[in-house]
Amino acid sequence: MTTHEAPQRSITPRASLAATESLRHSRISGVGGYRPERVVMNAELVDAIDSSDEWIRERSGIISRRRAAPDESVIDMSEIAARQAIEEAGLTPDQIGLVIVATVTHPFQTPGAAPEVASRLGLTAPAFDISAACAGYCHGVAVASDLVRTGTAEHALVVGVEKLSDFTDPTDRSSAFIFGDGAGAAVISPSETPGIGPTVWGSDGTMRDAITQRESWLTLRDGSTDWPAIGMQGPTVFRWAVWSMAKVAQQALDAAGITADQLDAFIPHQANMRIIDAMIKALHLPADIPVARDIAETANTSAASIPLATERMLREGEAPHGGLALQIGFGAGLVYAAQVVVLP
Repeated sequence: MTTHEAPQRSITPRASLAATESLRHSRISGVGGYRPERVVMNAELVDAIDSSDEWIRERSGIISRRRAAPDESVIDMSEIAARQAIEEAGLTPDQIGLVIVATVTHPFQTPGAAPEVASRLGLTAPAFDISAACAGYCHGVAVASDLVRTGTAEHALVVGVEKLSDFTDPTDRSSAFIFGDGAGAAVISPSETPGIGPTVWGSDGTMRDAITQRESWLTLRDGSTDWPAIGMQGPTVFRWAVWSMAKVAQQALDAAGITADQLDAFIPHQANMRIIDAMIKALHLPADIPVARDIAETANTSAASIPLATERMLREGEAPHGGLALQIGFGAGLVYAAQVVVLP
């Protein structure tokens, strides 16, 4: 033993720890969504970026987006979506044992949004935020599913929420038209049969500059910038999403033991209509399978986009209750996550 090595010490525990002996299954038992009242058409944005409605539609597929009121916070939007999801699950707020909020636009470094959302619901349950941008909701579903499966939580609430209008530069031609505001939520509950497939997820931090807050909070403190907005390298993100994320989506299908033709819905992150079309082609998705295209009227709402699209598809009868859906989120980090789920 060298002089710098600590001696190894082994003891016999005084008692054995209790632990979950077997995993149970989990499922999404309810979803909810909140779209702010104000509708912003492309025409309202084009002068500041020297563009046109036609250019925006051709480039992104976006026709309009929702904008939260100035005094409307991510907490406010989360509460509405959460209460709807809990009601749809046939539960009451006091039955929620865990709250996860996925967001990158809560304007406080600390505390997180989740404890305040829990408090609004009358809860003192464990609550924490996830910062995984547009993949945050799928990350939250993965974490909540595992905690429900092990019995750590009986029912878990996952919220994806963004007020991106607070962090958008209205003069940035590459991003000013992309983002919208909103909140979506899901309740994860125990299930007698598998309702959430294995999650395929990962990250590539070498591409952090592809989508990023352009300046740190320190530059704001030092007076070097007016306000840190979110910027995007559109062509880089497009290539990454088209060539890499279709492979991740296929891996999620394989992990769930599902083929594309067995799906009842495809619900990708609503980043760009052209990205969605390219992923459909790469997955060889049959033409009769419904695909979320919520981006046309809601734009890119980052962590909120998948639950908002899910809520709309179920509400409008586009996707069947009890059907199989492939959901995949991808964005700043760069990060991604995908899983096949049974729709509530």
